[in-house]
Amino acid sequence: MPYPYVLLSAAVSLDGFLDDTGPDRLLLSSPADFDRVDEVRASADAILIGAGTIRADNPRLLVNSPERRAARTAAGRAEYPLKVTVTATGDLDPEAQFWHTGGEKIVYTTDEGVRRARALGIAADTVSLGTDLDWRLLLEHLHDVRGVRRLMVEGGGTVHTQLLQQGLADELQLVLAPLFVGDPKAPRLFGPGGYQAGRLRLLETRRIEDVVLMRYEPTAPGTGGSASAADRHWLRLACELAAECPPSRTAFSVGAVVVAADGTELARGHSREAGDPVVHAEEAALAKIPADDPRLAAATVYTSLEPCTHRASRPHPCAELILRAGVRRVVTAWREPDTFVAAADGTGMLREAGVEVLVLGEYEGLAKAPNGHLVG
Repeated sequence: MPYPYVLLSAAVSLDGFLDDTGPDRLLLSSPADFDRVDEVRASADAILIGAGTIRADNPRLLVNSPERRAARTAAGRAEYPLKVTVTATGDLDPEAQFWHTGGEKIVYTTDEGVRRARALGIAADTVSLGTDLDWRLLLEHLHDVRGVRRLMVEGGGTVHTQLLQQGLADELQLVLAPLFVGDPKAPRLFGPGGYQAGRLRLLETRRIEDVVLMRYEPTAPGTGGSASAADRHWLRLACELAAECPPSRTAFSVGAVVVAADGTELARGHSREAGDPVVHAEEAALAKIPADDPRLAAATVYTSLEPCTHRASRPHPCAELILRAGVRRVVTAWREPDTFVAAADGTGMLREAGVEVLVLGEYEGLAKAPNGHLVG
């Protein structure tokens, strides 16, 4: 299912703390960075914090700039982004500023949490995620029911940790403040547990007065049948590569990327690459990787159109090439129509051979775009 773009935003001390243990909130950002955060808030459809952050900081969570609020309304958007919180227990303070400032609010909780939140008279829509909190169900509901396309997450550390560990964060915006906390009882940004493999990709560094903003995105593919944010990034790239194909009336334009388990891009390719009129995208990408590369066994192939099972131009279709390479995971955007081959079903062929295949249909339109002359 489609999810919003999930942006994690946080500021930490040099020793990795979100706050100290004093009675007042520790201000880590500079005035100019607070203004940058206000700008990011204004760009979001919704802002999410955990219930613990409401209890600890009592934030209003507003867009403070009148000009930015005016720009939102001029664009037909609500003056303030939707405010979202998450609680397993429904332990919320109905007098907190969060509920009495800004626009609409929504609480995601459990069956038991719904009963408690409603008994407290919380001024918000209350949605149960079942017996336990389910981040994927929450994101689906925000996207499909509330129309949220861009979600800013401002904490706390437990929320950030869970979204990263489950591969659901598209971007991390981290501000590093020039001070130390040094108190082992103070809250840290990230907790222990299993995170995605590999290094994150650095998108930007920026000095803002005396703090430094660093923007990262995860690159490691997901595992098994669950799509990660990085899976979506790589599949979008594959779809964009399809637009680089020389157009043809007898073959689809397809893009493909092969990515190692740690997020390293091994190769990319597209149909009719380098002047070869019959080469396919997966074929072009796999040909650039040595057959004995040990990373292939744990790699993921991203392809805008499911791998082919029949072709006249080469002895081996792309689904067979993927199996020969030892790849066990494929993510695709579009099932092959009957335009040239009836009932091709590369997805079915790969699954029968034990390959995990994910079809992310929300990218089908992007994959079809360079093939409009073929499929309408």
